Amino acid sequence: MTHRTDMNMDPASLELAKWRSTPLTPRTRLQIPAQDMPCQDPAVRRANMQEVALGYTPAQAMLEAERCLQCKNAPCIAGCPVRVDIPAFIGKIKEGDFLEAARIIKRTNLLPSICGRVCPQEKQCQEPCTVGKALGGVEKAVQIGRLERFVADYERAQGAVDIPRVPASTGKRVAIVGAGPAGLTCAADVRREGHEVTIFEAFHKVGGVMVYGIPEFRLPKALVAAEAQVLETMGVSFELSFLVGRTRPLLSLLQKDGFDAVFIGTGAGLPKFMDIPGENLVGVFSANEYLTRANLMKAYERGKAGTPIYPSRRVAVLGGGNVAMDAARMALRLGAEEVRVLYRRTRDEMPARAEEVEHAMEEGIIFDFLKSPTRVLGDDTGRVAALEVLSYELGEPDESGRRRPVPIRGSETIIPFDTVIVAIGNESNPLISRTTPELKVDRHGHILVDERQKTSIERVYAGGDIVLGSATVILAMGEGRRAAAAINEILQ
Repeated sequence: MTHRTDMNMDPASLELAKWRSTPLTPRTRLQIPAQDMPCQDPAVRRANMQEVALGYTPAQAMLEAERCLQCKNAPCIAGCPVRVDIPAFIGKIKEGDFLEAARIIKRTNLLPSICGRVCPQEKQCQEPCTVGKALGGVEKAVQIGRLERFVADYERAQGAVDIPRVPASTGKRVAIVGAGPAGLTCAADVRREGHEVTIFEAFHKVGGVMVYGIPEFRLPKALVAAEAQVLETMGVSFELSFLVGRTRPLLSLLQKDGFDAVFIGTGAGLPKFMDIPGENLVGVFSANEYLTRANLMKAYERGKAGTPIYPSRRVAVLGGGNVAMDAARMALRLGAEEVRVLYRRTRDEMPARAEEVEHAMEEGIIFDFLKSPTRVLGDDTGRVAALEVLSYELGEPDESGRRRPVPIRGSETIIPFDTVIVAIGNESNPLISRTTPELKVDRHGHILVDERQKTSIERVYAGGDIVLGSATVILAMGEGRRAAAAINEILQ
């Protein structure tokens, strides 16, 4: 009977049973292989918008949890911007108590299904992991992000989403400007203290960059909506299509509307361009516009969407970050025959997550390293026809620590393209700073704050990309948490 049961077990369950049948010590735990994330086949997924990564099974999650050494100094916690108690939640996964694991995460992170998908764990909590260091590579660390995603998805699938308890109202009111990761996190922590919270969002949907920037195949929008629903259940109010700085001046929230504090988390949504000839031709897009049309406005639903998407055959994506990967992979799914990413350094210097680069390569996207355009060439109708591209070689490291790209003079070549997507970063939208002269910003338009996220205006705080420039979801959340702690302190 036991033999037949084993034969019917999936490979991860068999592997888990094998390891648990012997005493597990720190030395033997290091021998358990890291669990790969099941994914859609590249040939299939490049033609659909469904999520690429499919998530762990319970057996895979428990086997991965067995790899954790439960270090007493917990270096992984120090690497987490919101200080999730990582050893504790992984310990509960090992026991099979997935709902308690979710509750532990949510003590400090109300967006685990999002963070488990899009956070750069390999540069944060997994980088200092003792297992990874012992085995000689961060890719061999305990897969913390995948485990976080698993328990969040399990909790939702069970219909057992835990809603934080909210005490009786204090009578204090806080305005949150922007419903992105920084704003949502700040709102949650302020609401947990019993203060009334209203979030003002310029778009018609909640989520900020999580809905307009990150594609469906990497972060399903239903998950973002579900996380926002938790806040609504907690009593947070949302004012959508409300542009602070235009619909209402920032300071009027304090002076006329009766709010006791304000948090600004408007992100950095003003795209940068390369300032090369031909960037005004038809067929040149910022990654922001391209992805907003495709993600927020669902332009891929041809015939149904309320916005068009430019028809493309040969697409050039300029840049090497996660946004460039998102734009390139989206262009492929929108029907482009060939998509090329042009980056003036090598793969080793790319800021994009290794997983996103690997997925793009698997899907057939071509990478032209040590290449960057010098001008965009058009046809007689004013549309993009080609790029003039210059080759580079790597020199000495620059202030970022990466080797500096050095142009090779005379190496220009002409490559035909009909679409160019510029994904070289964003700047801060100047609307709030221009309409609020009391608010101090740096030369890039980033709001200046102190260590508690306080701005130059009393009772006004800020965090996320509007302070950091283009950063990550989890770093924005960390700033939202710091600001919430400061707001809660002044409202006592």
